[in-house]
Amino acid sequence: MSLRLDPTFRDRLAASPRPLVGMWVCSGSPLVAEICAGAGLDWLLIDMEHSPNTLESTLTQLQAVAAYPVTPVVRVPIGDVVAIKQVLDLGAQNILVPMISSADDARTVVEAVRYPPRGRRGVGSALARSARWNRVDDYLTDADSHVSLFVQIETSQGVEAASEIAAVDGIDGVFIGPSDLSASMGLLGQQTHPEVTAAVVRAFDAVRAVGKPVGVNAFDPDAAEAYLAAGVSFVLVGADVALLARGSEELTARWLSRDEGPERSSY
Repeated sequence: MSLRLDPTFRDRLAASPRPLVGMWVCSGSPLVAEICAGAGLDWLLIDMEHSPNTLESTLTQLQAVAAYPVTPVVRVPIGDVVAIKQVLDLGAQNILVPMISSADDARTVVEAVRYPPRGRRGVGSALARSARWNRVDDYLTDADSHVSLFVQIETSQGVEAASEIAAVDGIDGVFIGPSDLSASMGLLGQQTHPEVTAAVVRAFDAVRAVGKPVGVNAFDPDAAEAYLAAGVSFVLVGADVALLARGSEELTARWLSRDEGPERSSY
């Protein structure tokens, strides 16, 4: 019995005539992930860095969203060869690695997703969902075509090295994180500060100059529109937990009498 895997996020970006729009999935719930998967968005980011997700909950979310025409990307907690190997073996075809600030960082994670002799990924496809337990023909030979690797730039150092990072063979695209970037610039919590947005756009230009797609996180609609106008190929515009938090607050404001608290400047 032979099975085929879905196109990667790299493939979807290359084939799309427009930017791909997605949202974070951070709750750890496969039910919530499935609800989001059926909303009509292009892609979901299942987060293991700033969420309670474990290998088991990430697996159940990948299974839950597999029935829908949405592309899941898993953000691993760290660019560690073991962590990346385990997430790939779960069947994640698209991964995002945070806190990449140099070309050397990028080369290290490329090695982690590739089998020897080109990399250091451990060979366990017969035991793993990645190759559907050896039901995907020639998975070991063709593994690079089944996996896409994106890296996240979120420091001032990373912005300055954006072109070198993007140019590394095996990096399929770059995602800019304004939250940590603003912190690294001494502007904690000010993702839409003019200096931060200027640094983000500089990174866009550097990545696009070497022919790689670039994306960004932008919960603020005005910021998202500005970044789309600046030429991003993919964008995250919300998160399951943030939507639940804001939505439940709106219910409280409508149905319960209370004093309004200070307006939130962040998501």
